[in-house]
Amino acid sequence: MAKKISFWTISVLITLFTAYYQRTTGPTYPKSFKVLIDSTEFKYSLPRSQNGYKDCVVKIDLADPLITGKVIYRRYPTADPWDTLDFNREAESLIAWLPKQRAAGKLEYKVELFRNGEMLEISKNEVVTIRFKDNVPAYALIPHIIFIFAAMLLSTLAAFFALGNIPSYRFYTGLTLIMFLLGGMIFGPIVQKFAFNEYWTGFPYGKDLTDNKALIGFVAWIIAWVGNRKKERKYLVVLAAVVVLVISYIPHSARGSELDYGSGAIKTGMIYLSGFFSALFYIKNKNF
Repeated sequence: MAKKISFWTISVLITLFTAYYQRTTGPTYPKSFKVLIDSTEFKYSLPRSQNGYKDCVVKIDLADPLITGKVIYRRYPTADPWDTLDFNREAESLIAWLPKQRAAGKLEYKVELFRNGEMLEISKNEVVTIRFKDNVPAYALIPHIIFIFAAMLLSTLAAFFALGNIPSYRFYTGLTLIMFLLGGMIFGPIVQKFAFNEYWTGFPYGKDLTDNKALIGFVAWIIAWVGNRKKERKYLVVLAAVVVLVISYIPHSARGSELDYGSGAIKTGMIYLSGFFSALFYIKNKNF
């Protein structure tokens, strides 16, 4: 019993850390900057994701009324000329609105700040990219998140149980596969459809790493589950868990859906299942 409790505790901690990592990394997480004013640094962040088909507010809290600024932006990836928006002051904040884009449309932009007409120094003032998406209803998004993180938790737990020679690792192997099926292959495409009006943006039609991670994890656990049905092959469970752990640390939404402003198309495609059938063919030939 003590061994099981330890495995559960470690698995939960690993999952929580991974969830935190996913929350704070990736190309959609706000980008932080520092501006130097009279030898004092002030922090602010710029959004890189916008929910809903509406303008995106860029807000910087700087109380000094002498500070002004502007936002320089253009559509991404294009060679459009740069446009400029002036910040408006509202109480102790500077506010500007980036124009709304179609789902998966992107803008690249940067901020310039001035005090008494003199440009202020901003640390690493690089251009950031923001992606627009349509609203995803809670009834689609919440199950997706729950099932994905449940899959990550059970994946780690099944591996520990396999290493600890606890027979119920087989039960958790099957449960992990079900969680990946529900979270990654069913609710994942549903969320994608609401957000970008396409079901799949991964291999072979696109390079969305989030979709590809779901596919890789799903196939890895198919192999682990089928491989342990008639005979114990614990190494397949451990290997599948390692695969999931590795892909979990690829930033979320990397290489996501992107609108081609030239053609008006979104770089996405249909769900690709050849990896699934290839895995089954491999298992059959190995007489699992």
